[in-house]
Amino acid sequence: MKFADRAAAGRQLAAKLTQFKDRAPVVLALPRGGVAVGFEIAQALGAPLDIVLVRKIGVPWQPELALGAVTDGASPEIFIDADLVNALGIPESYVEEETARRLEEIER
Repeated sequence: MKFADRAAAGRQLAAKLTQFKDRAPVVLALPRGGVAVGFEIAQALGAPLDIVLVRKIGVPWQPELALGAVTDGASPEIFIDADLVNALGIPESYVEEETARRLEEIER
């Protein structure tokens, strides 16, 4: 399905979510493109909008392949695909160093 822009996508998605309007929803959006979508949904549902900053932790030799991700916050959440890390033989030290780097990026 194609959309004219992200705002249009948000409006179409919001139309599918109207049954949640009376449940005090909170809309979480991921920068960059997700904020425009989330804004439209939050407006339609009368819901607060919050932004979640997240950074991908890529495989060393294939950075677009995510082995995990880290989110912002007082207690950052770290998600690691242990099966992928083990299957590819990625050292734990790399995962720890990259996680720290990504957290620093979020803090900027």
